[in-house]
Amino acid sequence: MSNVVILGALSGIASAVAYKFAEEGHNLLLAGRNVDMMENMASDISIRFNVQVKALFFDAMEFTRHEEFLKNCLQFGEIKGVILCYGYLGDQKKAQLCFEEARHIIDTNYTSCVSILHLLANYFEKKQSGFICGITSVAGDRGRQSNYMYGASKGAFSIYLQGLRNRLSPYGVHVITVKPGFVDTKMTYGQEGMFLVASPQKVARDIYLGIQKSKNIIYTPFFWKWIMLIIKNIPEVVFKKMKL
Repeated sequence: MSNVVILGALSGIASAVAYKFAEEGHNLLLAGRNVDMMENMASDISIRFNVQVKALFFDAMEFTRHEEFLKNCLQFGEIKGVILCYGYLGDQKKAQLCFEEARHIIDTNYTSCVSILHLLANYFEKKQSGFICGITSVAGDRGRQSNYMYGASKGAFSIYLQGLRNRLSPYGVHVITVKPGFVDTKMTYGQEGMFLVASPQKVARDIYLGIQKSKNIIYTPFFWKWIMLIIKNIPEVVFKKMKL
């Protein structure tokens, strides 16, 4: 049996991704910290779509346990792909004053991702098949004063995925970078300045199609590609004076 691993399975996007992949007939390994909630979700998905779904404990910040987590996954069969969905928006103003908050943002959105994907990349390279899907953010395309700590961590993750894609391509392993705009999830609830907000289900459909079509980078919804193209091309002398 082969499985798709979903890291951070209880996030809004991850949950929608899990249901979409199960609907398409994929067996799943749901990974996160709240095993009881994941087991409830696993039971519902399994009954709805007649697929095998298991819940496994995974703490992104416990780097020394990531190798053990991978071994636990392999007890249930081969891994055909992994979708990394978790993230931490954090508090920009707090991060400017408190390095611990800044470090938590960086370690959650970048360091922990490198830690677990480092192991999975080696696994897929040896197997010479599989896919890695990393969810970053449009916030990583250009630093803005309102969320540059979060944006910097997501931007770093995007660059990491780009290098991983270049490294693994000769081995038949596909790496896709997903850059969502604003999505209606718990993480963004109550945030100011949100517009063109997408549903998690819309993002999940785009992720599934992007993987099926072996896309390298996708923006979801698609129009964020053009929005960010405009933002990235604003001259720095002008951009630095803007309140974004």
